[in-house]
Amino acid sequence: MSKKRKIVSLAVFGVIIILLIAGIIITAPRAGVKEPVNEVMKDAVLHETGRINLFGKLQVNPALISAYIVSGILIVFAVAVRIFFVPKFTQIPGKFQYLLEKGVGLFTGLAKQNSPQKTQFIGGYIFTAGAYIFFGTIFELFGFQAVTVSGHSIALPAPLADINGALAMGFFSYGVILFGGLVNNGIKGMLHALKDFTLPVSMSFRLFGALLSGALVTELVYYYPLTGYVVPVIVGVLFTLLHALIQAYVLTMLVSIFYGESSEKHEKPVKPAKPEKIKKEKRRKAS
Repeated sequence: MSKKRKIVSLAVFGVIIILLIAGIIITAPRAGVKEPVNEVMKDAVLHETGRINLFGKLQVNPALISAYIVSGILIVFAVAVRIFFVPKFTQIPGKFQYLLEKGVGLFTGLAKQNSPQKTQFIGGYIFTAGAYIFFGTIFELFGFQAVTVSGHSIALPAPLADINGALAMGFFSYGVILFGGLVNNGIKGMLHALKDFTLPVSMSFRLFGALLSGALVTELVYYYPLTGYVVPVIVGVLFTLLHALIQAYVLTMLVSIFYGESSEKHEKPVKPAKPEKIKKEKRRKAS
């Protein structure tokens, strides 16, 4: 690139920066108009002012609508893949088949490594849970709009950004662990899993805290005028993608490990024979 082109490029870049700063100053809200930051953070957590009518009767949190949409999309996609794509799979996989087999193989390997008992069941569950967490977290990037009870527009959040959704995922996963222990190892396996009674709460708050931290950081970035342009796009996308990958992997790994521990069969140790019994046995054989 010539020196003249570099100067022109720098000049254009400088003009864009100046225009952005001018736009920030011009469009900055006047004092007293903006909602206090503590109210913004509270609404992002509790959704008290952003409830949505469900079937025209129930007022629910927007995350519940997100959960219904994400679940519906995943179910339709799974049925479509099973009907239209799986019968056409070949020995030499194409791009879509390769990608799908890699995803299934990742969770199957995780299940085999940590839960040798009933690998097929727990592998299917952690694949489903991981897909729900990953795509449910990414869902908020699309910014689908809904109308609240008060008539305002709101972007639908990630399903697990609501504490109720995170608790449901945590307790359901704990139920799978208890079920695995009961089926594979009887009452002892279930009692072994019951010892870790704090597990569902820890898994739930791990999911909720991770996703909520990203949402709150994005809210703060949007709140202040100087960081309200360009920066939210970068911060929002990075936080969302990182949380989607990390939380999907962490929860599936924990579930497979605890499932393996509760379903593992422990053989009773053989007690060594007493010396007197050994002597009597030798005498009996000698006679």
